[in-house]
Amino acid sequence: MDRPDMTGTQLRQVEANRQEYGDDYHQLRFIDSDAAAAAAKRRAELLQGPLKGAAMGAQGTKLDMDRLSPGCRKCVEGTWSCLFINGSCNCDCFYCPTSQQELGLPVTNSLTFRHPEDYLFYLERFGFEGSGLSGGEPLLTPGRCIGYLSAMNKRFGDAMHSWLYTNGTLVTEELLKGLRDAGLGEIRFDIGATDYSLKKAELAARYIPTVTVEIPAVPEEAARLKALMPAMRDAGIRHLNLHQLRLTPYNFARLASRGYSFVHGEKVTVLESELCALEVMAHGFDAGIDLPVNYCSFVYKNRHQKIAGRLRSARSIKKGYESLSASGLIRSLVLSAERPLLLALQQRFSESGHDGALWMLDEAKGRLSFHADLLYLVPKGEGRLHVSYAEAALRERASGYHLFQELRLPSGRKMAVERWMRMKETELGPEFRGALLDWLEGGAQTPPVLLADFETVVQGMQDYF
Repeated sequence: MDRPDMTGTQLRQVEANRQEYGDDYHQLRFIDSDAAAAAAKRRAELLQGPLKGAAMGAQGTKLDMDRLSPGCRKCVEGTWSCLFINGSCNCDCFYCPTSQQELGLPVTNSLTFRHPEDYLFYLERFGFEGSGLSGGEPLLTPGRCIGYLSAMNKRFGDAMHSWLYTNGTLVTEELLKGLRDAGLGEIRFDIGATDYSLKKAELAARYIPTVTVEIPAVPEEAARLKALMPAMRDAGIRHLNLHQLRLTPYNFARLASRGYSFVHGEKVTVLESELCALEVMAHGFDAGIDLPVNYCSFVYKNRHQKIAGRLRSARSIKKGYESLSASGLIRSLVLSAERPLLLALQQRFSESGHDGALWMLDEAKGRLSFHADLLYLVPKGEGRLHVSYAEAALRERASGYHLFQELRLPSGRKMAVERWMRMKETELGPEFRGALLDWLEGGAQTPPVLLADFETVVQGMQDYF
């Protein structure tokens, strides 16, 4: 039931959650205001108590930033590619968010890569520094894994950190040696698929530089996880990554039957899962166990990883006189004025030592496009300033509805970077011009209200409602 204290954004999220699950929505037990307040209080106690020394980052969505695994650091930096090497799995975990029944082709962000050389081009073209092989269960196709890893290692060497996710059931000593020789830098085990056995992870520690346990934070397994932490450390496991349980149409029946409390938001998540992860992390700090715990919340993945993807695409298609907002959108500033003023401004830009690629003058239309870094040189009371925002994304092929740039892969296939308008060109009055400049120069904590949705990123952990 909607609560009167909900914001407009929260009400919209509730409605989106209802639409996603339709008639099944009413089977879910969502928290009420009292439960939300109690959970928020408990989270605050953990964050301000045992976890107070854990460095916070990624817009306030991730803890213990100083002790992340090498692969997680690449993710936070926005330089990680996750390649789903296949789409089939030999396990049936209750928390799995999607069907895993077809091998398919290697795919990332809806882009398929039949040939390793095409994937290498993609990694190089978009500045990736890390690649994780996921699935399905990647080791159902070991030859495919080793082929892609070997190709990456030959091309990039230590400049590309590689890791692989596995449930561990197919891991053998021989296979680990092959993965090591192919250049694998990190291997991550979902021990939830094997009743929390550490045997395969301990074996992997003999051959792979970094071994990580990566599992959902299952509330009913909190005590077992805490008890296992010393054994993980002693087995050579270097990191413990805990994910937040998220409801999807695929795992709906299983999660709904377990008595969890669900939380509305960008997607429906399990309240107890977040608290479980924080409790386990706090236990590690309190007990002095040298096993870093990384809580990978849904809001981190949904916000931060999406922004990273938008930024990669935007950088590849934006013009030199366009800039990027914190949310990964392409920001365009244009001044309309009489020709003498525009020529004078162009001269001012040049005399200030700025690169000529940072502006473009269209004398015929009386428009001067310029990078946001030059806004301080534009007199506030002269001309008419307009701003617009566009989003960019990689596509398997151009849709035909938006501006795009085609990229040819080594195999001869093409992919496209498309851009489309998120906010049409809008004039900014003098008061908004000054406020935008203050925001861009760091003198204001918030941008003009008109531009807030395009300039800012939602901060902090998930709201409970």
